[in-house]
Amino acid sequence: QVQLVESGGGLVQSGGSLRLSCAASGDIDGIGTMTWYRQAPGNQRELVAAFSSGGTTNYAESVKGRFTITRDNAKHTVYLHMNSLKPEYTAVYWCKVVRYNAAYWGQGTQVTVSS
Repeated sequence: QVQLVESGGGLVQSGGSLRLSCAASGDIDGIGTMTWYRQAPGNQRELVAAFSSGGTTNYAESVKGRFTITRDNAKHTVYLHMNSLKPEYTAVYWCKVVRYNAAYWGQGTQVTVSS
């Protein structure tokens, strides 16, 4: 089992920045891709950014140039650096980790961007 603890969410003004963290613990050997998702009220959950074990990253078009995903393998942690935030980015953000074809999710962290 892999346990994920997310942190860093909160309330920020439009144009501001936040950094989300997702720390993995437990059976952490063999962790593959680490991904951030979000779900805004009334919307489906969507992929925001992903970081593979091989170092490849990909982003949703809507966040390219604003968000950066980084990964610290020594700390088993993935980060989402969010800049130039907009009110439409208000959502619950989740971290997902894949390990040997099993997916594990964090508890989610709320990000609210005020206009």
